[in-house]
Amino acid sequence: MQKWFFLEDPNNANIRRGRGDSQEHSISSTMSQYYPRNWLFRVRVPELRPGEVVCVSGSPPELGSWAPDKVVPLQQEDDSEIWSAVVEIPNRVAVNYRYCVCIVVELGLQSIVRNWESNLTPRRIEAQDSSPNSSAEPELYGDYKTNLRIDKGWLNKETTVQIKLTKDPITIWLPKYVNRNIFIKVTPVNILQHSTNIPKTMSEALEESLSTDTQDIIEMPKHAMTEVADLNALDPGFHVQDQFGEEYKEGAMLIFQSTVLFPQTTAFLVDLYVYSSRFSEGDPPYHAGFSYILPSSLRGSEGNMVLPITSTKHRPMGELRLEYIVIKPLPGVKCDLSLTYARHWKETRQGLDVGHRGAGNSFKEDMKNCAEVRENTIASLKTAIDHGADFVEFDVQLSKDMVPIIYHDFHVCISMKRKKELHETDMLEIPIKDLTFEQLRLLKVYHLSEGKSKNPRFFDEDLEEHQPFPTLQHAFEVLNPHVGFNIEIKWTMQRLDDSYELYHPTDLNLYLDTILEVVLKHAGGRRIIFSCFNPDICSMIRMKQNKYPVMFLTQGETSKWPKYKDPRCWDIKRAVAYANMVEILGVNVHTEDILREPEFVKMAREANLVIFCWGDDNADPATIKYLKELGMHGVIYDKIDQYSSKEVKESIFMVEARESQKDLLRLAAANADVPMSPPVLPIIKERILDVEKARACMDQVSTATSLQSLESTLSDYQKNGSKH
Repeated sequence: MQKWFFLEDPNNANIRRGRGDSQEHSISSTMSQYYPRNWLFRVRVPELRPGEVVCVSGSPPELGSWAPDKVVPLQQEDDSEIWSAVVEIPNRVAVNYRYCVCIVVELGLQSIVRNWESNLTPRRIEAQDSSPNSSAEPELYGDYKTNLRIDKGWLNKETTVQIKLTKDPITIWLPKYVNRNIFIKVTPVNILQHSTNIPKTMSEALEESLSTDTQDIIEMPKHAMTEVADLNALDPGFHVQDQFGEEYKEGAMLIFQSTVLFPQTTAFLVDLYVYSSRFSEGDPPYHAGFSYILPSSLRGSEGNMVLPITSTKHRPMGELRLEYIVIKPLPGVKCDLSLTYARHWKETRQGLDVGHRGAGNSFKEDMKNCAEVRENTIASLKTAIDHGADFVEFDVQLSKDMVPIIYHDFHVCISMKRKKELHETDMLEIPIKDLTFEQLRLLKVYHLSEGKSKNPRFFDEDLEEHQPFPTLQHAFEVLNPHVGFNIEIKWTMQRLDDSYELYHPTDLNLYLDTILEVVLKHAGGRRIIFSCFNPDICSMIRMKQNKYPVMFLTQGETSKWPKYKDPRCWDIKRAVAYANMVEILGVNVHTEDILREPEFVKMAREANLVIFCWGDDNADPATIKYLKELGMHGVIYDKIDQYSSKEVKESIFMVEARESQKDLLRLAAANADVPMSPPVLPIIKERILDVEKARACMDQVSTATSLQSLESTLSDYQKNGSKH
């Protein structure tokens, strides 16, 4: 089933502006003025895992005000698939709610959201509705208004550790294991366990260890959950491990994912199982050896290690090579269950025009195809917006003092004078990460191509909007709010020859948290898509927040740039498999691959993914038109001021916002003729919010919330020089 993005109730824009919590609180406070009524919440949820509980969350305080830690658990009915509970909710007002599957760590204080109903429009109880009785058919989990939407949760207070095994990670020295199928199982281990059966002597300890499987003596951390995924499998999604783990096949990429509450006291046991050369159908494998990953070994957010494999007789038998990432919850800004756009895309939304670095790359070798405005500046972004861009794509990285700035390259050049040749200047190449934001703004800096040619191209830094290195926050504040941002996260990648694009010392969790905090606080009602060439970053952004979608950028099969070492980056097929594995919105592919094999577009769409494309091949109106006809949801290209075919040069979201105002005015006029019973204020407020019901039969759905909000955002934008 296709997951449509931004097909929404207009009032959802309030939540994107960061006003959702306060608005819900205001409504909830009004609700509490009424006498409560009992409501039977009853839902059918199949295939729960051990420890999981079905819960309900909703808008009033009685349902937790959407907070994941304050969900209301339901009770299972006689070991069936049906879960139910009678809960007091406010009377005489409408209530929104969703069901979710959680692991309740401590009631009212901490819950792990395993998955939840992710329809854009939540379930709704109208003010006049009566509670269902126990004989009525229960609701079906995720199924609401003919849409079936269930998404995995995000990290709230827990931590996820991913362990990646690829490129023949196992070396076994014992000849008897040659050409045997090896199964691998990863189990979290509590290293602070206290056992009362401590052996008195070393001989007793050795005898116990030889006679007992490691799986029988470990203590798993409470509420831990481990899943595994195979990139090459027909279904690459994460699933619970089998009893003897997952088979590693030649050329495979296995990713083990463990979610734990206390990573600092959790180790990971890696068990290896091997089938006998004479096994019969139904015979289990035998335990060949094991390794331990200690928490002290997981020093940073990412890394790799080589572990010794110890046999069950405590003898060395081989080596295990692995990579890992540690994904921590986002501090400060918290997401809730009220709304998500993570995997939604409007059915008719395709062929979007996306301005590459704003108005385009301004430092190409072929100067004829360069943009005339410095790339990744406010001026460049405004130029693209003024010529009808639906999204503007730009690159974000951090300065030395952790300020999210907009710039593409990892390095810049600064000029320096030679000691003896006073009239000649040389260029010194410096990483962006080594300069503070103030230094970047004050120093005379040059693009790498300018440094190599010693031929500066732009001399307009005195104009504020043409200054390089604008902050991400500033872009949110001054650019038209009805144009989307495609934010590419810049992070180093390892090439096939083991070299790195940049040796980056910043902790990856801190790096992403700093960028995400700015976005979640300042995005307002703007549409956001994150993208990155690093697949781990795509996974991390998906797990750190539940509001905005992520797309996996890939250069695919090309001779233009060095090949990356990570097999997930090698081609579109693997990119599609990985996007489905980690449940992100889609893929952003290199156009060279599409022109060579157009069927890739169909493959991505059949996998229920959104697909964008980018590349120098897009610098042609005929190619752009062809790509849109193939079914591309978005085309990223340079010089949108020349290549855009739009007759009306404005974002499609702006057009829809204008249409939405007409709908809201018609709705307000209709409501004005309907007599309202007291209390007047709460009922009027609820009727204004109930736009979805009033517009259920309309084809076009908007993003603006009210005529007043549209006018206010436009007036702010016009103050900053908009032509609209």
